[in-house]
Amino acid sequence: MSIIKSISVGNGDLFYIKHGSSNFTIIDCNMDETNKKEITDEIIAESKEKDIKRFISTHPDEDHIHGLKYLDDQIGILNFYCVANEATKSDETEDFKRYCELRDSKDKAFHIYRGCSRCWMNKDDDEKKYGSSGINILWPITSNEDYKTELSNAKDGKSPNNISPIIKYSLNNGVTVLWFGDLENTFMEKIKDLIELPKADIIFAPHHGRSSGKIPKEWMESIDPKIVVIGEALFRSAPSEKINYLSGYNTITQNTAGNIIFDCDTGIVDVYVSNEKYSVDFLKDKKKSNKYNGKYIGSLDV
Repeated sequence: MSIIKSISVGNGDLFYIKHGSSNFTIIDCNMDETNKKEITDEIIAESKEKDIKRFISTHPDEDHIHGLKYLDDQIGILNFYCVANEATKSDETEDFKRYCELRDSKDKAFHIYRGCSRCWMNKDDDEKKYGSSGINILWPITSNEDYKTELSNAKDGKSPNNISPIIKYSLNNGVTVLWFGDLENTFMEKIKDLIELPKADIIFAPHHGRSSGKIPKEWMESIDPKIVVIGEALFRSAPSEKINYLSGYNTITQNTAGNIIFDCDTGIVDVYVSNEKYSVDFLKDKKKSNKYNGKYIGSLDV
């Protein structure tokens, strides 16, 4: 059993996975003065019994690292996962400076790439003391020339969107989930033939669901997602952008659902949201009670 939570943070992303093993994973960070203490206190409480804790940064845009300094000061990030990069910013925030410190740390940084492995990330230790987290990295292929160009652009202070990795989380006999960071459509079209993406039950739409992050048709057909989660940034910063490419898929929109919790177990995922008025018609009603300070909106067979 595991819990995946997508926290409603406005124009940005923050997720955590409370694994069934002794692992806890945070993916990206976007907090401000109004919510940083509440969110961080929740992370501390939910992870207190876990031995292995990691932070995965998809890329250093402010809406994915805002509040990182505060979070690190409170929890002391010991395992910082990111792609190897030399991204720069003309206007360095305190959070970006902390990102660079963690990224460049010899003790804390673990640089991720397609097929990388690490104890407790995707393989057990010899004694099987803590268990695997079920996380695998599907992209980047670091030798790819288009990817190298994006690394160079980020080093020159341009957008780091396309240095984002593709992250897969899977539970034994259970759910498979994909994250794409802020990968852009034009870049994904360039690399679409280099990797074959697996079927997945849930995906978090790249670039918050904007059409600029449209996943190539070939990938969507391969993934065949049962749920696509669309981030709030689409509606807050670019309400006119179309998401027609998702019209044939079941979607949960975070701007109206609020916090989203996926309670994952063998063969099933129970879904809860913080907005009591939110509902969807594509999930099965297993008559579960409300919990996690949220409303049960149905279950997904996986």
